[in-house]
Amino acid sequence: MTHLKEGDFIPPFSGKNELGEIMSADDFKGKKFILFFYPKDDTPGCTAAACSLRDSYDNLKAKGYELLGVSPDSEKKHQGFIKKYGFPFHLISDTNQAVMNAFGVWGPKKFMGREFDGVHRTTFVIDEAGKIEKIFTKVRTKDHSAQILEAIS
Repeated sequence: MTHLKEGDFIPPFSGKNELGEIMSADDFKGKKFILFFYPKDDTPGCTAAACSLRDSYDNLKAKGYELLGVSPDSEKKHQGFIKKYGFPFHLISDTNQAVMNAFGVWGPKKFMGREFDGVHRTTFVIDEAGKIEKIFTKVRTKDHSAQILEAIS
């Protein structure tokens, strides 16, 4: 669904993480990072994807990548999610969908015959210059880290 393509530069973004600290694209200048958007903390698919990234965190770091997650959940909900599963990365609370809209991952969805606006699970692999190396729109939640590691190897 995103309007961005591989080779595009990421849009500027900022939002509060689980600690209430502002994080922005500027924090990642000169660094490679993985920005993953997901619908909701502590749900089966989102938990599986985040745990997959947690379990491969050392491998991703060894390849030079930072990790950052974004969902519309509150800072407090993110705190509980991180604590419950021991995530070593930050999560941005995007309650007004500003970051999700900038990346084109917020929009119409269908689930069980119902239409609504929501987050399209999408992951961006970004280089040191802020250029998108890879976009995953078909995230395999249980082995998402393997999907990423295969693409960046």
